[in-house]
Amino acid sequence: MNADLFGPDYWAHVRTHVALAASALALAAVIALPLGVLIARTKLIRPAILGLVNTFRVIPSLAILMLMLPLIGLGFGPSLVALVVLAIPPIVVNTDLGLRGVPFALVDAARGMGMTRFELARRVEWPLAFPVAFAGIRTASVEVIASATLAAFIGGGGLGEYITAGLSTDDTSQLLLGSISVALLALGVDVALARIARKMTVRT
Repeated sequence: MNADLFGPDYWAHVRTHVALAASALALAAVIALPLGVLIARTKLIRPAILGLVNTFRVIPSLAILMLMLPLIGLGFGPSLVALVVLAIPPIVVNTDLGLRGVPFALVDAARGMGMTRFELARRVEWPLAFPVAFAGIRTASVEVIASATLAAFIGGGGLGEYITAGLSTDDTSQLLLGSISVALLALGVDVALARIARKMTVRT
């Protein structure tokens, strides 16, 4: 495997890693945000769903990836499913916490002003809940980028292939190339999302 930092092989691995992580995060957000809203609104099912979600948080990333093998085999698809499962819990939990953290007095006052359910959510609840909910997305993004490294163990590709190759051949240069690249990618994404969060918070 070519370990040249600026070689085409390296950037192909970066693209695969980014595509895998971004796809997993997008799918997880589509699933987790509505689920977080649902459990914040429905006290009856909240404990059961949170219990299930928190169970996935304590399962090691590699274990989830290995569980995908007998179900859907090797490659990009199984890795994507496993990473979606990993990304859902922090988004669900933070969305729930953010919405439930909105002061009841403000919600009650907004209702007294005649706001509809949609207006209440758009103008009161979500602006206040956004920082906490978005923090869940930031957490999930870092976890997914880091865990996408393990996708190489089941043929998912990405920068993890440099790490597996470095371990199997005792090649320190490839091992460092893969690990440092993943760390920098995770750090860069976290910084970018932090800036987005600040701008969105000021705007809301």
